Formats: sequence, structure tokens, C-alpha cells
Amino acid sequence: MSEARDIPVGDGRTVRAYDTGNGSDTLTVVWHHGSPQTGAPLEPLLAVAAERAIRLVTYARPGYGGSTPAPGRDVAAAAGDVAAVADALGVERFATMGASGGGPHALACAALLGERVTAVACLASIAPHTDEFDWFGGMVAPGGLRAAREGREARARFAATDEFDEESFTAADWAAVSGPWRSLGQDAMAADQAGPDGLVDDDVAFARPWGFDVAGIEAPVLLVQGGEDRVVPPAHAEWLAARCPRAELWLRPRDGHVSVLNACPVAMDWLVAAAR
Repeated sequence: MSEARDIPVGDGRTVRAYDTGNGSDTLTVVWHHGSPQTGAPLEPLLAVAAERAIRLVTYARPGYGGSTPAPGRDVAAAAGDVAAVADALGVERFATMGASGGGPHALACAALLGERVTAVACLASIAPHTDEFDWFGGMVAPGGLRAAREGREARARFAATDEFDEESFTAADWAAVSGPWRSLGQDAMAADQAGPDGLVDDDVAFARPWGFDVAGIEAPVLLVQGGEDRVVPPAHAEWLAARCPRAELWLRPRDGHVSVLNACPVAMDWLVAAAR
């Protein structure tokens, strides 16, 4: 089971965090959720962590799942929030792990929290906006990120009429959402019903400077990418792999944006090995 706590993180804000235990002989992993999610721990992650005696900590980014909104936040801001959560839970060193929109925030912790972060694993992570490759290329529905490039007001206007494009998911993705990752789909719907603010702020943060350089990440980085991802195409992982000094790229050619999460067990094994 995971206990929920509202943790002060400064500036009058609180972050809602979930913790599976008081200690682990193996490793603590801080999970960064996708966009949109509530931050509550997902059943497959709980199972994988329990099998490995990993202490799993998850939290809701500002504007999601009970955490105080922080309009204008950048990706780098996640590091301060996670440091405050880790301090409150008595965790000194930990690995970070994130999927989709959680990937950049997991990388932020590795870049900015130094030796506190043992390693980072990202699945289907978006890369910083750049002209070095076609950043929108291969995305079935890039409208939200295109609007975010124009600022928060434009992204909020887009949210008022935005609807999910089912073509964004492959057949493998739909199988994952109706099967082992059913809880992810349910959680995403809960986050969506709570309002668009968290997702709006995420997209604006992704589309503007992140507040750190991935080239400064000294910890080992694992990038897991689906070759058929229509939400965050493979070029993003390839760009990150070329710039993170200690990056390893696992390309899963037949996976999409959700089915790539089936690699979570081996990714957690990689994090445990890196911590040793």
C-alpha cells in the first residue's frame, strides 16, 4: 500500500506524494508521471517495485492530483519539489524514473540534484524544443505543443476544445491500456476530469527552455523508446541519447507510446544495478 502525504515545498505550495514504505535495502525510486496523470502510484509499478523490494515514491506535479498549481513553472522546478519530498520522507539518495511527460522531470532531478540521484530511467521521454531535428515530426496530434510554443494563454485556449486523437495510439498501445496498463488509462481520465491546468503547464514547460542542460547530467541515463511511438517519436530519444554523457538507448521497434511501459521491470532492474 501507498500512503498519501501533502508535503510543503516552499512558496506556500504543497505537493501530494505517495510512499510505499519506510525503507528499502534495495533502492528508492521516485516516479515522475506522464501528462496528464494524478500522481497516484499505478498498479503495475507497485507490483514491479514490490517484487524487487524497491521503495517507490510517486508525486503529483503542480496542478495535478491535489498539488498546488504553479503557473509558469519550468521543467527544472521539479528538482526542488522532489528534493523537498525526499527530505520529508527521510530519503537521502534515490533513482528517478519517468514516462512520457515525466521523463524531462526525471532528467531535471539528475541534472540538478547531483549525487543524490544514482541513475535515471526515462520511457518515451520528450526532448527539449530544438531546431536540430523536426521536433513535431511524427506526432499524430502536435496541436497542444504547437499552441504551447505561443505561451500559456494560447495553450489554455487550445485546451478548451482539445479532444484526444485515437490515432495517437498504436494497436499495441490500446492492448496495453485495456490490459496490464488499464490503471494508467483510468488515472489519465481522472486527471483530465479534474481540469487542464496541470497539462497546460506541462506542455508550456516542455516547449520553452527547461532551465538546465541535459549535457550536464553526470548520472547514468537509460532511455527506453518505442519505434512506433506516435506521441513522442524516436527522434526525441535519439537526440537525448546523443547529448546525455552516460546515456544508454533501448529501442523497442514494435512498441508505441504506452506499450513501451512493458519495459518497466527491466528498466527498474537497470536502476538497481546502476545503484550498486
